[in-house]
Amino acid sequence: MNLSDAIKSIIRPHKDDQLTPLTTVWGEQLYAENILPEYPRPQMQRNNFLTLNGYWDYAITEKDTPPSSYDGKILVPFSPESSLSGVHRQLLPHQFLWYRTCLPQSGCTLPGKNRLLLHFGAVDHSAIVYVNGRLATSHQGGYLPFSIDITDFLHPGSNELTVRVQDSTGSCDEAKGKQTLNRGGIFYTAQSGIWQSVWLEQGPPSYIETLWFETNFNARKVTAHITAAVHGMIPPLAVSIYADGHEIASGSIQLNGDTPPDMSIGARVNPSASLTLTLPREYFYPWSPETPFLYDVKLHFGEDMLTSYFALRTFSIERQNEGPLSGKPVFCLNHKPYFLMGVLDQGYWPDGLYTAPSDEALLYDIQTMKSLGFNMLRKHIKIESARWYYHCDRLGMIVCQDMVNGGSQYHMPVISYLPTLSPSLASHLKDSHYSLLSRKNKNARELWENECADTVQYLKFFPSIAIWVPFNEGWGQFDTARITEMIRKLDPSRVIDSASGWFDQNCGDFISVHNYFRPLSVSVKKWEDRAYFLSEYGGYACAVKGHTSVERVFGYKRFDTIKEFRTAYKELIQKSLLPLKNQGLSGAVYTQLSDVEEEVNGILTYDRKVNKLR
Repeated sequence: MNLSDAIKSIIRPHKDDQLTPLTTVWGEQLYAENILPEYPRPQMQRNNFLTLNGYWDYAITEKDTPPSSYDGKILVPFSPESSLSGVHRQLLPHQFLWYRTCLPQSGCTLPGKNRLLLHFGAVDHSAIVYVNGRLATSHQGGYLPFSIDITDFLHPGSNELTVRVQDSTGSCDEAKGKQTLNRGGIFYTAQSGIWQSVWLEQGPPSYIETLWFETNFNARKVTAHITAAVHGMIPPLAVSIYADGHEIASGSIQLNGDTPPDMSIGARVNPSASLTLTLPREYFYPWSPETPFLYDVKLHFGEDMLTSYFALRTFSIERQNEGPLSGKPVFCLNHKPYFLMGVLDQGYWPDGLYTAPSDEALLYDIQTMKSLGFNMLRKHIKIESARWYYHCDRLGMIVCQDMVNGGSQYHMPVISYLPTLSPSLASHLKDSHYSLLSRKNKNARELWENECADTVQYLKFFPSIAIWVPFNEGWGQFDTARITEMIRKLDPSRVIDSASGWFDQNCGDFISVHNYFRPLSVSVKKWEDRAYFLSEYGGYACAVKGHTSVERVFGYKRFDTIKEFRTAYKELIQKSLLPLKNQGLSGAVYTQLSDVEEEVNGILTYDRKVNKLR
């Protein structure tokens, strides 16, 4: 191995750093009166919605009681730590972040018995929501959406919405991704608060609450699974599927559930239904990165009408019977071997941190990577906005989805330096050693397991997601085999990279390796039924003057000029990586899509203004 490069990549915190401000072109063009105006949830779209993105009052306090006055304005949905928020303040674990806004009267006028729904894309980490001073709901977890029916909290005239947030990044075991209060190396500036869109939506007394499509590729069947909220009689569900501008399949079903006995007190039930339809053979269009066909869907549930979509595709690991891959299990798309040419995507922005400045910024990352020959993005220990997954669905970009890691402070000599120096020795570490893998707290393990299940339930709608990754490099890893089976039961339609990097527990669908300092190879003694996956490699660092956050350079191999970087990258791909396809390599993930703070091993600079390969 290249010991010199390995030593240079030792992670050191630099909490006193002052990062050089960088801006993206989308951040520079930001118009505060029109922040992320697109419908935030394309998988369940209604015609009537009202965005609440924009300026809210904010305050950071030491007490959990509402502030007597506010500190100023914050631009929602950008976190207070980001420059685009207009605040640029770090929320500390013992502090409270308060938001306040008045709901537009036009959005709160409810004709008849209609309901008003309030949606949050994501709030990091613990949120309590008040409407007109009354507790409406609370939510734990910084990466998943939540909604509230606030109809019964409204009164005539102006209505006040208040949100209280706490984020204990660095002091608890909660899911945190790469956020840290002691940033440096591969760990970055912590962010907090509202970081995805907030919006209002009117619905009739009975409306669809959740929706996902289960597809059977071989049988050309699709099953719509819904749950609903009903205030009154339960209406039937009607589903229509469209392709090439034609309705190609339709059906209806009565939902299961009892009508509330006393409608005068606003009783509510939550019936569910599953409706299966078969698509005509002449409209059988398999989804792939080359032909990303999406079927349009309209759903009617009484007065509620929404639009959605799905795709027909199947992901599997299949042992090949002929050719150079004969006898080897490989990743397959629609039952055909498909090499995953991936890139690591951390979803950080210099001006928005977790929040992309615009929909166009999200599109730019996906389209640029596709133009460079990548067909897969590994969304690294972050859950993105729904629109990012929607763009992957419609543009044809396969997604390898990480769960967000948690756990207490990581023991880097155990989970990083040991596997780097001696992968064979690290392979014997069992994940029942909770203390070594920062998972001693039983309640924190249970919390992460629940959030993992919720993540699968939420994201399994999106057809571009092919791979679930519960654990990365031992960061809070525990009970891997059991967690793998839990995920498989929740979603048997995807494959699972159980332990990305090292600390393999002989489960899941991949032998997953991270290799930054040794010659690339496919070296396995026994294939079993798992495919070989180089889930991280590369990490070539090239700092571009005027486009970096700090003067330091972090990466796994360093180059002084873009020309040297391009030459080395091309040689790595052509001479080291691609020849491994015939040896059974199923896919590879290059590190990484963009620079992030001092980690300058991106194909793009952090501000997305320089493409180092073009």
